[in-house]
This record gives sequence, structure tokens and C-alpha cells, in this order.
Amino acid sequence: MSEAQSAERSTLGRAPTSQSVLLRYAIASLLICIPVLALGFFLTQTLLGATIALVAFLVMAGTAGRGLAQTYPHDHLGIANLVTLARTGIIAALFSPLATPGLLAADLSLAWTVLGIAVFSLCLDGVDGFFARRQGLTSDFGARFDMEIDSVFALLLALLSWQSGKAGAWVLLLGSMRYLFLAAALFCPWLMAPLPERFSRKAICVIQIGILIALLAPIINGLLSWTIAAIGTLLLIYSFGRDVVWLARHRS
Repeated sequence: MSEAQSAERSTLGRAPTSQSVLLRYAIASLLICIPVLALGFFLTQTLLGATIALVAFLVMAGTAGRGLAQTYPHDHLGIANLVTLARTGIIAALFSPLATPGLLAADLSLAWTVLGIAVFSLCLDGVDGFFARRQGLTSDFGARFDMEIDSVFALLLALLSWQSGKAGAWVLLLGSMRYLFLAAALFCPWLMAPLPERFSRKAICVIQIGILIALLAPIINGLLSWTIAAIGTLLLIYSFGRDVVWLARHRS
């Protein structure tokens, strides 16, 4: 998300992405498949969990690879995109517990492990933007890649929270609001118009991820987990609602 603000180069009218960049991306993706499988199996001790992790990674990496081929403006892949790709692998591995409903609620040590991995993934967010600026490889693709992985991360955390019984099904709103917004834009294209920068929007996004990660902690449950999940959901509804109202008032 921070990289989005630093994107300096337009992708319009550029030359096709070089084959060397695509090759490096493909090789990196294949290499990451191994730890994704291993981590998925470690977390669940099942082949199903490992398979879910691998499929999740291939879908995300493949989708990003298509965007890379179509819009990436540089001749070097860069550390930033490799960091985001690695974070994609970490997040994909966290899909594996979804194979066994109630697993995190039943195994507290696993819940703490998943929490630690989620925190590590969060710490990597922002590192990619730093390297992109450091290497002069900022791009709209890199910003979009980072943002989409953040969105998948939020949805995953909401699914894990719901599956663990930390809140009702409504907690899925805390991770799926952006996808609901995009779905609404299919019927109301004016929702895709540019929005003014707002610090509060960014702050609420940080609170959203922080709450979703906190909900993974075994010590947060019952009334406490429902309360903080409700607070986060209401803040997110307020943020999106305000943006929708602004877009409605300024549509052409």
C-alpha cells in the first residue's frame, strides 16, 4: 500500500515485459512452492492442507504473473516483487488450516504458531515498498500486487477467525469488504473513480489487519473477541460508506 503512493512510472505505451523478468518470476515461484507445501503440511499434518496451500499459492502467483507480463515497466524483477511473492507463499500456507474446521480452536500451540506466522507476514508488508524505492523499481504493478495480497490476507484471517469461533459469520465482512465493493462496482462503475487521499482510511486498514491478527490469539475469545471484531467491522463499514457517499456525490 505504501508503494502505491510512490509509483512514479506510467505503464501506458511501454514495451512488453522482458522474457528474463518473466523467467525469473517463474523460477522464483517454483522454488517457493516447496516451502509452501512443507509449511502447509507442518501446520495441518495432512496432504489436504498442503495441497490447499499449494493451490492457493499457484492461483495468487499465477494471477500476479499475468499482471506482471501485461503491465510491468522495468527490465529487472527487483527485490521488492520477490519479497511480495515470498509473502504470497506465507499467506498461501496459512490457508491450510481451513482444511480442518475447528483445528485452531482445538490446538492452542498451532493457533500461536499461526499467529506468529501472520505477524511475520505483516512485518514484511512495507519492506517491498522500501526496496522498490531503493532500487528505483517502483511500478503500478508492484503497488497492485502488494494491495491484492493484503486483501487476500485480510479475507484469510477473517475466515480463520470465523472457523475458530471467535465471532459469527458477520466477521467475514471484516475481510471481504473490498471484494463486496468491487462486486458493487460491476453494477455501479462510478464506484471505481479515484478517491481523495485520507489518513483515516489508511489508519482503519491498519486497525483492520491488527484486529484480525489479534483474533488468532487463543487468549482472545468469547465476549472480548466478539467486541473487538465488531469494532473493527463497524470502522470498516464507516470507512467504505464514507467513500461511497463521496463517490456518489461527485460522479459525473
